[in-house]
Amino acid sequence: MTVELIKQISAEVFKTMLLASGPVLLVSLLVGVLISFIQAITQLQEFTITFVPKIIAVFLCLLFFMPWITNVLLDFTRNIINNIPAYIK
Repeated sequence: MTVELIKQISAEVFKTMLLASGPVLLVSLLVGVLISFIQAITQLQEFTITFVPKIIAVFLCLLFFMPWITNVLLDFTRNIINNIPAYIK
């Protein structure tokens, strides 16, 4: 294994990780900011209010994006397994 190959695999790992977790993290961030904005406007500072909408939003996001996330992870896994002979040279 060369340094370039390790860099390439590492870059692919980070890209796959961001693609797989990105939609869920983005939805959670947006819902959190929206709820915080509403709390700031209404001056209702209850910390537990943000959890239920975030949990529901993350669940719906996972339900909606799970086929795409699965395809991203399967493509990455197939790529790694198919390239094993090239990696051991």
